[in-house]
Amino acid sequence: MAKIALAIHGGCGVMPEDSMTQEEWEGARRDLAAALSAGYARLKAGDSAVDAVEAAVVVMEDSPHFNAGHGAALNENGLHELDASIMDGATLEAGAISASRAIRNPVKAARALMEDGRAVYMTGPAADRFAEVKGLQVEPQSYFTTPKRVGALEAMRRHAAAGTDGTENEKHGTVGAVALDAAGHLAAATSTGGYTNKPEGRVGDSPIIGAGTYARDGVCAVSGTGQGEFFIRHVLGHEVASRIAYLKQDIATAADGLINHDLAPHRIGAGLVAIDAQGVAVAPYNTPGMFRGWVTPEGHAFVATHDQIYEIEL
Repeated sequence: MAKIALAIHGGCGVMPEDSMTQEEWEGARRDLAAALSAGYARLKAGDSAVDAVEAAVVVMEDSPHFNAGHGAALNENGLHELDASIMDGATLEAGAISASRAIRNPVKAARALMEDGRAVYMTGPAADRFAEVKGLQVEPQSYFTTPKRVGALEAMRRHAAAGTDGTENEKHGTVGAVALDAAGHLAAATSTGGYTNKPEGRVGDSPIIGAGTYARDGVCAVSGTGQGEFFIRHVLGHEVASRIAYLKQDIATAADGLINHDLAPHRIGAGLVAIDAQGVAVAPYNTPGMFRGWVTPEGHAFVATHDQIYEIEL
């Protein structure tokens, strides 16, 4: 069988080890494994990289452990506004939605928009209506809310009033996936609730093609996580691809250069997963840890939150 490979992340902005219980860390790793399994099953079946990244992200959107879909962050007015995008490296087609308040799985809406072909990006109530017309499941705001996110919003409001800074766990997070399929095609997808206590209507990098999400066959696929304003300014995903395509850097050098050098002066939490045309996956981050997982072209699967890496069976 031709090479197939997959990598995922569940956000880098969460990682002080005392910020979650042992049960929560284990639950997050289980859901990372489930996301890897869902995406890799599509690749093994001969499905496309787009199918694989969508399947992996859906699992994480449905998990309460990550800031996307169910369990997404709350904005300054206590509302969920969800962003997502997907990109097909074979065609450079893409779809993105932002500020959704109702779509159960925003990544599905992003794909539906990509396949609809009339627009790349749709936002707000129009995105919610589009999803309904396409037969996608919508939910009341209460579906997305978890006690953890309510507590995080309360904490961030206290920090704002006191002029102090919140923990990474209280602030933000994102989920994403990148894949190489048996036909040699690449794809990427990203989904998020943004950061806790964000201004209403704020849109970060996750739905911005070339920033939080990018894929180009023969080069790489990228999904980012971190403070999106800086990812937009650096056009993060496209920049990784450009360093590979034009400077002839390997994927590890290109990705590390952005996360640990170019973004370093901004003193922000940042990370990404990326995969190249040979199935080499990297997951650099500059925080104490990052929810992440990958399956190598040889079929070996791993998940991790901090330094310790766990090999798993799919």
